Amino acid sequence: MKKETANMPGVQSPVAESDASTRDRVVRSILQHGPSTASELAQRLQLTPAAVRRHLSVLIEVGHLTSRQQRVYGQRGRGRPAMVFALTDAGREQFPHGYDALAIDALGFVRDALGQQGVDEFAGHFVDGVQRRFAELRGEYDNPTDALVQALNDAGFVASVHPVATGKQLCQHHCPVAQVAAEFPELCEAETRVFAELLDSHVQRLATIAHGDGVCTTHVPRPVRPSDHPNRKAAS
Repeated sequence: MKKETANMPGVQSPVAESDASTRDRVVRSILQHGPSTASELAQRLQLTPAAVRRHLSVLIEVGHLTSRQQRVYGQRGRGRPAMVFALTDAGREQFPHGYDALAIDALGFVRDALGQQGVDEFAGHFVDGVQRRFAELRGEYDNPTDALVQALNDAGFVASVHPVATGKQLCQHHCPVAQVAAEFPELCEAETRVFAELLDSHVQRLATIAHGDGVCTTHVPRPVRPSDHPNRKAAS
């Protein structure tokens, strides 16, 4: 019996794999040669213009390419200018980059030039964006933890919060700066201090992606009620 691999979860059919490979070739050609027309891409990749346009439509739909009319210098011929296709920032992000290495080198330079204080000041600056976003969102949420989760999501940390017996666990399932934080744990330390300040709680960092854990986990203890305070019980 023939297997219908196209309908199996997690399995791409040969046609789907071929389409993905061709779209990768289209994007790489634009990366190497700059904004290009469908005709130019078809000639370079030895494809029909119709096939190229089909892949271009998909790449535009997913946000990896953008299109605009071709700029024509001098006297233009009859008819509308051709459309040229260029990479978006999201499209460029599909290729390897050296941002992490650059950031690590830059922080190493800061440490050499300004000492530990310089690194600590940069770490504080790094979490300013989350603080500002939290301040914008706080009025929209009943409690500060939910506002912080949204602020972290807006910053790309894929955060969530889960109740536990002793309070809550704030989880960050992605860390955009994990490699940098592995070299400079000051970033994680500054983040933890900001969490404590924003939540007005003695939070405890339990795990970090930068140190090899699967999720960054911060424990947010349940607030102590006045009736639970040990001094109050002793007085009664």
